[in-house]
Amino acid sequence: MFTAQYWIEKLKLANHLEGGAFREIYRAALMLPQTALAEAHKADRNAMTSIYYLLQQGDFSALHRIASDEVWHFYDGAPLSIFEIEPTGVLTEHLLGKDLDKGQSPVVIISAGSWFGSRVKEGGGFTLCGCSVAPGFDFQDFELADRGALIAQYPQHAGIISELTR
Repeated sequence: MFTAQYWIEKLKLANHLEGGAFREIYRAALMLPQTALAEAHKADRNAMTSIYYLLQQGDFSALHRIASDEVWHFYDGAPLSIFEIEPTGVLTEHLLGKDLDKGQSPVVIISAGSWFGSRVKEGGGFTLCGCSVAPGFDFQDFELADRGALIAQYPQHAGIISELTR
C-alpha cells in the first residue's frame, strides 16, 4: 500500500491553488490559434495538457471552472467525489474510482464552463488521479468560485457550494 506522502515525494507534487497537490506532466507542443477556440479561451492554447493530482481526506478542491473540457483518470487510493454544477444549474456528483459495482468510474469528464470541485469520499485517506485538459489548461481560463456570487446564482446548491469554497 502506498501512502499520500509516498506519491507526493515520488511524483514531486506541489501545493495547488484550489487545494491538493499537483504537477504538470504534459503540455502539447501543438498550438491552437485563439480564432479556432471557444470565446472563453483568452489566447492561443496548447492542444492538450495533463497533470497528476492528489487530494487527501479533510482537504478539498475548491469549486472552479475552466474554458476547456477536463478528463479525470483514477490511479490510486480512495474514491473521489467530483461535484459538477452545469451552467443550467444541474448538480451531479461523479464518483471517480475503480469499483464499478459501487457506481464509480475510472474516468470522469467535466464539461467546459461547469463549476466543479472535489473531495475524497468519506473513510478514504487520499486519491491520486490525473487530469487532462483540451484545449490545454492556462490560468487565464481559470476562475475560482466566489461563495456568495455562486450561491446567489444557484441557491438550491448552497450547501455544497459552502462546503467547497474558501
